[in-house]
Amino acid sequence: MQSRRSILKYGSAGLLLGAGLALSGASYAAGKYDPGASDTEIKIGNTNPYSGPASAYSTIAKTLDAYFNKLNDEGGINGRKIKFISYDDGYSPPKTIEQVRKLVESDEVLLLFQPLGTAHNIAIRKYLNGKKVPQLFVATGAATFGDPKQFPWTMGWQPSYESEGIIYARWLMENIPNAKIGVLYQNDDFGKDVLKGLKMGLGDKASMIVATTPYEASQPTVDSEVIKLKASGADVFINVATPKFAAQAIKKVYEIGWKPTQILSNVSDVVNDVLKPAGLETSTGILSTAYLKDTGDPQWADDPGMKDFYAFMDKYYPAGDKSSKSNAYAYTVAQTLVHVLKQCGDDLTRGHIMKHAASMKGITLPLLLPGMSMTTSEDDFYPIEQLQMKKFDGTRWVHFGKVISSEDLQDPKKP
Repeated sequence: MQSRRSILKYGSAGLLLGAGLALSGASYAAGKYDPGASDTEIKIGNTNPYSGPASAYSTIAKTLDAYFNKLNDEGGINGRKIKFISYDDGYSPPKTIEQVRKLVESDEVLLLFQPLGTAHNIAIRKYLNGKKVPQLFVATGAATFGDPKQFPWTMGWQPSYESEGIIYARWLMENIPNAKIGVLYQNDDFGKDVLKGLKMGLGDKASMIVATTPYEASQPTVDSEVIKLKASGADVFINVATPKFAAQAIKKVYEIGWKPTQILSNVSDVVNDVLKPAGLETSTGILSTAYLKDTGDPQWADDPGMKDFYAFMDKYYPAGDKSSKSNAYAYTVAQTLVHVLKQCGDDLTRGHIMKHAASMKGITLPLLLPGMSMTTSEDDFYPIEQLQMKKFDGTRWVHFGKVISSEDLQDPKKP
């Protein structure tokens, strides 16, 4: 179904999602602009795996497009409409490079927003920094995307994978101090960062890890890896995988009769895309971490921010899953970009955008968990640095324990 302001074009170039293509009405006051911005328009580029092994994440870009449609209906940002151009990269870094070059050199976007994938963002980072084009709020928690000295045009958004790994280590040492840990991880900076954080958190107890098994995103299944981890004698299974492989692993654990304590990376804690395909009963008891309110949790039914999210989904993305964490994620990161662009006023130059992205102070948004906020500086390119543990009860995720910040994680011995 084609929305009033979205045009979907399939072909070798990928998928083009253009919010606000036909612009009219009064122009905003003349301002300072770099390519991709004008008195009436802001062009934003994006890459996403609409196809390939991580295509479950395509709903993120579709939600972003829907949010910009909503924004345009409300008058845009400081009177300027958003033109959102998103191309399919098939979760292939070489394709990401090709599509990003097109966005910068042909489409002349003002900035890249939420390009998805760890290896994919690494592949385009040097190019974008060389061109001085913002690579803003990338869709990965790899620690390497918070390095303003080397890459001043690249900024992360979600909590780092290292922090996630440290939190799991803390929980295990407190609750299963004699655990034998087996880790399945994607063989890139995503998987390696969670594993690194786990080892950092365990410290001199790192020998609790009895087996680690990487997998490639191009392989069909992770069945053999799961079998290998069971054979190691591990009684804790840490599943650091993207949705397709995470679901396969959970299902395989059940099929082979392995009954470890399971911990699932929060990038794949989506009920409909991961836990339901794996089996809700099979998934019961799995642990993970969170920084967003669970859109499928009835405890938030009367929450004003959640009501606004549901209304947005009903009107602008009715085909989307309102209970999907991925859609809540996209909704919230879109609000973060809107905050930054509003602060820029009439100066929509790339350097000015990065200045405001790097000067957020205690920004709260409706779907962040209570007690969480975003703060950045010229030396801190990690907007969200807080997490909370949660457990799947067969129907929904139940949060427990305190919200843990990056300051808590700096000292591995701190409770």
